[in-house]
Amino acid sequence: MKILLIEDDQRTASFILKGLKQEGFVVDHASDGEEGLRLALTQDYDAAIVDIMLPKLDGLTLIDKLRKQGISIPILVLSAKSSVDDRVKGLQIGGDDYLVKPFAFSELVARLHALIRRATSIIEPTTLTVGDLKMDLVKRKVFRAGQEIDLKPKEFILLEYLMRNAGRIVSKTMIIEHVWGYNFDPQTNIVEACICRLRDKIDRPFKRKLIHTIRGVGYVLEEKE
Repeated sequence: MKILLIEDDQRTASFILKGLKQEGFVVDHASDGEEGLRLALTQDYDAAIVDIMLPKLDGLTLIDKLRKQGISIPILVLSAKSSVDDRVKGLQIGGDDYLVKPFAFSELVARLHALIRRATSIIEPTTLTVGDLKMDLVKRKVFRAGQEIDLKPKEFILLEYLMRNAGRIVSKTMIIEHVWGYNFDPQTNIVEACICRLRDKIDRPFKRKLIHTIRGVGYVLEEKE
């Protein structure tokens, strides 16, 4: 899932960015309201986190502009202002939820998931299964044929992306966008290296292979006869 974070405080932004990426989100960050508005109008996001006190364009004005442009992504408003009037104003202007600073990161993640579920009307699964490969999204554990497989964070995120798209070919560009964001050179071999490590853990010890290369196109995870 892809999140837009609009937050000018570097310490808060770094804290949120690090945590969300560890949770498997891809995050774009804007440090002022004008840049945040530009990204929100030109990119597709599953949700946005918007601080109220922003340079160049304040958060409430930004949200108002987005709603008037027909942008309906779920918005979680962040603010140090905790009065009822401030919360009501944030929600009336177009915010979907309101979180007061300081906050617990676990609460922020839970609110994001809730917003995305409501927006998509989709109940998120707690497990993913392809053949004898199973992923527990809550405990963040992976099993194949009942055997637990230890994965590093990026390996887990990549495998989750492949499993969510099981049977569909995903390109290297798609993988970079959803797993690493846009900060990597498309010519890098980071995808190939991570796929190779996944194969060593997911496929090599087992007779039936699940991760397949479609030459010149990308990769697909599926159980073939």
